[in-house]
Amino acid sequence: MAKKFGGRRGLGTLGAIGARDGVVCDDTMTYNEGRKGGFDPHARIPDMDADGIDAAFLYPSIGLSLGGIEDPQLAHALYHAYNCWLADYCKPYPDRLFGVAMLPLHSVELAIQEMHFARKELGFRASFIRPNPYNNKMVHHPDYEPFWKAAEELDMAIGFHEGSSLNMPTVGVDRFEGRGAQHIISHTMEMMLACMSVIWGGVCERHPKIRISFLESGGGWVAPWLDRMDRHFDDQGFNDSGLKTRPSELFQRNCWISFEPVEGSIKVLADYIGPHKVLWATDYPHPDGFFPGAPKMMLDRLEGVSPQTKHGVMAGGAIGFYGLN
Repeated sequence: MAKKFGGRRGLGTLGAIGARDGVVCDDTMTYNEGRKGGFDPHARIPDMDADGIDAAFLYPSIGLSLGGIEDPQLAHALYHAYNCWLADYCKPYPDRLFGVAMLPLHSVELAIQEMHFARKELGFRASFIRPNPYNNKMVHHPDYEPFWKAAEELDMAIGFHEGSSLNMPTVGVDRFEGRGAQHIISHTMEMMLACMSVIWGGVCERHPKIRISFLESGGGWVAPWLDRMDRHFDDQGFNDSGLKTRPSELFQRNCWISFEPVEGSIKVLADYIGPHKVLWATDYPHPDGFFPGAPKMMLDRLEGVSPQTKHGVMAGGAIGFYGLN
């Protein structure tokens, strides 16, 4: 069966921000009718100003589906072209628009090569990979050790971000047919497995300076997931991890989690997780994104928390993960 790239509704929906609220119709929209800020930086800045957003780190749209490409050289060529385009997109506003590089983990050697290029030549502070298995191997597999070593040495933050094309191994989606159910499952459960891979699988312990984030998967799952890993770490009958450090402590040292503006649990979990370990996103300009009003949605859900907690969630987490000053 041929693999599919891009969303089921075509490229036109990529800029259909407002579709989740019925403000625009994403069934008939063409790509050039989408929100202009998705491909024109000069149009994006006024949208950021309208929401009071100082700076944005930009993850791919079409590129989310390219993990399913089987030819590593082709994947690298596409990723490299995108990264160069993204650098040009961000160039007019270097203090407000920050690119996040795509890395072709189809080949460890090519992924490291592109990481060096993105860090040294483009000045990117962060890179992106899918949480799904590349080459049917989880990211703690020994084959990927040079990748994590390079990321640590280059001070390159790594963000996990799932896609919707289902052209990579995706847990649980064979049990449901609907787009909504598959989206619920894939984004959260693949991220949970990636989180377990880097923590329980030892990546974080082996690389104490690595910075890793789990994105666009909801954030509420991370508290019980860390509790469950800790519970098995503390049980001599279950702890076959080889870890010397409790999983929750590794998360606190090396990891960040992103919440969506609609999550009611952020208020009760921010201090439990640590507000400085929390990120958030608008998902602009995607049809399921939150514009305008994402910052206000977050602040409304944080009503009643301390100013320190509020600052940690709204800015401190991003400053720490992306290495800003």
